[in-house]
Amino acid sequence: MIGLYTAAGVRAAEDAVLATVREGALMQRAATGLATICLQLLGRAHGVRVVLLVGAGHNGGDALYAGAHLAARGARVTAVLLAPERAHAGGLAALRRAGGRTADPGHPGLDRADLVLDGIVGIGGSGGLREPAAALVAEAVAGPGLLVAVDVPSGVAADTGEVPGAVFPAQHTVTFGAVKTGLVVGAGRQAAGTVHLVDIGLGEALGTPDARQLTDADVAVHLDAPDPGDDKYSRGVVGVLAGSATYPGAGVLCTGAALRARPGLVRYAGTAAEGVRAAWPEAIVTSGRPADAGRVQAWVAGPGMGLDDDARSVLAEVLATDLPVVVDADGLTLVAGRPELVRDRAAPTVLTPHDREFARVFGGEVGPDRVAAARRGAAALGCTVLLKGDATVVADAVGEAYVNGTGTSWLATAGTGDVLAGILGALLAAGLPAVEAAAVAAHVHGRAGQLAAERGPLIAGDLVRVLPDAVGRLRRGGAA
Repeated sequence: MIGLYTAAGVRAAEDAVLATVREGALMQRAATGLATICLQLLGRAHGVRVVLLVGAGHNGGDALYAGAHLAARGARVTAVLLAPERAHAGGLAALRRAGGRTADPGHPGLDRADLVLDGIVGIGGSGGLREPAAALVAEAVAGPGLLVAVDVPSGVAADTGEVPGAVFPAQHTVTFGAVKTGLVVGAGRQAAGTVHLVDIGLGEALGTPDARQLTDADVAVHLDAPDPGDDKYSRGVVGVLAGSATYPGAGVLCTGAALRARPGLVRYAGTAAEGVRAAWPEAIVTSGRPADAGRVQAWVAGPGMGLDDDARSVLAEVLATDLPVVVDADGLTLVAGRPELVRDRAAPTVLTPHDREFARVFGGEVGPDRVAAARRGAAALGCTVLLKGDATVVADAVGEAYVNGTGTSWLATAGTGDVLAGILGALLAAGLPAVEAAAVAAHVHGRAGQLAAERGPLIAGDLVRVLPDAVGRLRRGGAA
């Protein structure tokens, strides 16, 4: 599991460690790791043209010391000093001793660079890039050089991923000590590119992370094969209330995903019964109400079920039970009108909104801090919130949070949310706590999307078809 930390959390850990090591040790560890990764990305050092964009403070110092390492290996390193009077003195001296040179912002040489290191501002930065930094970054983007950010891309809020203005759009970010939350969520995720973590020895000083990100190994634990003594009832029975005469596909997709995930049995109830029965003879199907479906251990309610009085009545019936419930799509719109249906529950409830649905249910926009928004919504209704997006965020009412690290932009197509809801319902029926089930479901859904997208544009049905392969790859320890 990957811990995600705020800038304040990282600084506190650094201060604790700095009290026990020689002065400058952490910066040297960071710079050495940064230079090592840059060498790996470049494949060689001799003759390579490197441009450092250097601001004031420690972030610029990291870039300068890394540039000194590269220059000592034969790279042709130029440091563009954005604040010469405040450049890190030790780093600047080390660069010059290694044969590096400095340049003013008017003659940066970015049009000939093989690598551009962004050391403009670090985790303490706020707001978009100002001039002349913004113009230099635009020039770097237009040039041929590989774009690598030092710790966080300049212009990205380290805690939230907010990008309020001009930003350094890194292809790679080399971050130190711990992964900052803003590198994996919101617009910051795109600006960071591939994130590389350098261990600088913060260890236990880091304390409790702000949020977490699951790895394939974390997820595989929850995708175990049946034991010899298992039967169809012991593996979890999930009930699906999805689809309608108008939108039968939602019922088909949600039921199929639940079947393909991991439960022993899926029961369907609703007005799309005929289509679900034809598509999935393995499911037990009724066209009646939830009580007619038989005994289940969790419900999925909402996808394509409509907004009429019957849909309202069915949702209220399910939310009145003492079973875990996933509420998705149309169900969220119905909850927006009667939030007490969720707020008054003792049993686990998972709401799965995208941004517009979030605004309807919780009465306010998500805003730039997606983790805080998910926590705020979860606390307001005493539930778990799975906030969909490029990096899906999961949070529960006590503040535990996960940021999903899998997926593909190809998942932005109709019906993929129905598939996610089915996977989530199956995991809840198997007994996972709501926040863990939601985080695992998002990870599996993302891996399935990546696998389906290998063939090009995907549709939601592709996710259902590749789910067994995606789960199998995760169980074998490989990325899907």
